[in-house]
Amino acid sequence: MDGRALAARVRAEVAEDVRELGEIVLATVLVGDDPASARYIGLKHKAAEEAGIRPLDHRLPANTPEEEIVGLVAELSAQGDVDGVLPQLPLPPHVDETTVIGAVDPVKDVDGFHPVNAGQLYLGRPTLVPATPLGIMALLEEYDVPIAGVEAVVVGRSDIVGKPVAHLLLQANATVTVCHSRTRDLSAHTLRADVLVAAAGSAGLVRADIVKPGAAVIDVGQNETDAGLVGDVEAEAAQRAGAITPVPGGVGPMTIAMLLRNTVRAARYRRGQLAFPLGRGLT
Repeated sequence: MDGRALAARVRAEVAEDVRELGEIVLATVLVGDDPASARYIGLKHKAAEEAGIRPLDHRLPANTPEEEIVGLVAELSAQGDVDGVLPQLPLPPHVDETTVIGAVDPVKDVDGFHPVNAGQLYLGRPTLVPATPLGIMALLEEYDVPIAGVEAVVVGRSDIVGKPVAHLLLQANATVTVCHSRTRDLSAHTLRADVLVAAAGSAGLVRADIVKPGAAVIDVGQNETDAGLVGDVEAEAAQRAGAITPVPGGVGPMTIAMLLRNTVRAARYRRGQLAFPLGRGLT
């Protein structure tokens, strides 16, 4: 399943939307000098600019007090010309991420991490949903992978990927099992999976021999090893799977593309073209 090709199409669609809507502004907040976070912010800014979205780049020292970070995020959320607000995670250890995320107006929460947006997803009324789960669902749809009525297994229970993608699969009428570090017999579950999403952040956790023949396998893992970037699924699983996402080139490109799509959605909320179910100014 080619994430790069689908992501390119999504980004072209976003560029069309931007031309229709006029200027769209995405504000990002990066705290500290973590190289990976700086790289991710750079990729997001580059993709935004290519789509015609204007990034606002705010960078703070690693020792910035939590209240100052929260204040900046709240200030950006209140600005009338800002459509999306994105605090880059992870934040330094002295900062409570939940508090910072809570300072984002849910209408501008392009990451989809705010409790209001998480609750909307839980209730089956998704508003702004985390980008990686959205990208996973888009890939399954693009490759005509049946979801209704099938056995879907998600390996990993993070708030960013595992939990939200499990909700999306459930809402698409799959029978969903969530596995994690305390699951006693992982293979007993994965061998049943018609759709298998591996999102545990552990290189090669899903061996080829525990993949059901013919299954659709979504490998979310991005693990740096001596051999380079690898996923959570052994490469040999491609010989058993009916369809599989490569690493790199699968889910990764879709994450940024769907973030841009979320930014357009947030812009439509701000302009009143879409009705945010619970109103605005909820932070």
